[in-house]
Amino acid sequence: MDATRRRRGLTAREREVLTLLARGYTGEEVARQLQVSAETVRAHVRNSVTKLHARTRLHAVVLALQRGEITLE
Repeated sequence: MDATRRRRGLTAREREVLTLLARGYTGEEVARQLQVSAETVRAHVRNSVTKLHARTRLHAVVLALQRGEITLE
């Protein structure tokens, strides 16, 4: 993977957060599951929304699913 793709693509943690959101977890539940603060989860979601050029966190989840960044499996 080249440097440009790494810089623009989602991080492993961002993919993990979006995957849990796609599975129906709330932000608070994601924080508990990953043992991080809710603010950290919000930061990962915010970064994902920006990187995916999404309008909302739901839109980010949909785009990540469509692009193969995350799966529901």
